[in-house]
Amino acid sequence: MSTSATSNRRDFLKDSGKWILLTGAATLAWDFVAEGAPEQAPNYHAIDHWWGMIIDIEKCIGCGNCVRACKAENGVPMTDDAFRTWVERYVVMPDEPDKPIVDSPNGGYDGFVNLKQYGDGAKVFFVPKMCNHCAHSPCVQVCPVGATFESPDGVVLVDKTRCLGCRYCVQACPYGCRYIDPRTETVDKCTLCYHRIAKGLTTACCETCPTGARVLVDLKNPKDPIHEFMRTHKVNVLKPQMATGSKAYYNGLDGAVR
Repeated sequence: MSTSATSNRRDFLKDSGKWILLTGAATLAWDFVAEGAPEQAPNYHAIDHWWGMIIDIEKCIGCGNCVRACKAENGVPMTDDAFRTWVERYVVMPDEPDKPIVDSPNGGYDGFVNLKQYGDGAKVFFVPKMCNHCAHSPCVQVCPVGATFESPDGVVLVDKTRCLGCRYCVQACPYGCRYIDPRTETVDKCTLCYHRIAKGLTTACCETCPTGARVLVDLKNPKDPIHEFMRTHKVNVLKPQMATGSKAYYNGLDGAVR
């Protein structure tokens, strides 16, 4: 890959109104990822990591902090159909356990109100959603120009300089995690705050969660608490029948969740 091509792939994160500003260590790391040689990065070794996230349904209070932090950190458009992460409220009535009432006003950005409107017998809980950063990503498979790709550390990313806005990946994602940015007519989605994790930071949504319902995990790190957590909790993924290799793991996931 030429130097100009490398710069272009890096700059797609910088030239779009400061969506994902890569500076310092993160910029250097991205150069090597784009070159296909992350193991040569002097400050971040992508092949030493395999990123995912634990989302604990039992801890989520539907406050919307994660949604607001994500929009602010990544410059997500302030429209009601553009979200890198959002929160859904599930209401399960005792007489219709298989027909949950699901809503997500403004993606949960403003939190939720009227929590008791369904009565004391209803089961109410919140489900944060995001890109699942699948190990076998349908979106990567259908992209005709390679704009959607998987980094060596398991993060699914989008090169906006290549994206045609064809929407194939939007249709292919079984989790509804992609949208078209109205400013550029290119696809956008959660990057797992790649510009942050490459500098040793956690994601914006995890950093602002007041209850620890969201935790960034490194599946390649034998000392990461994720391994003990998965042994001692009933952890599931969304739509397991799709066999996407999802790395967004849910604890306490109710069977009513779609």
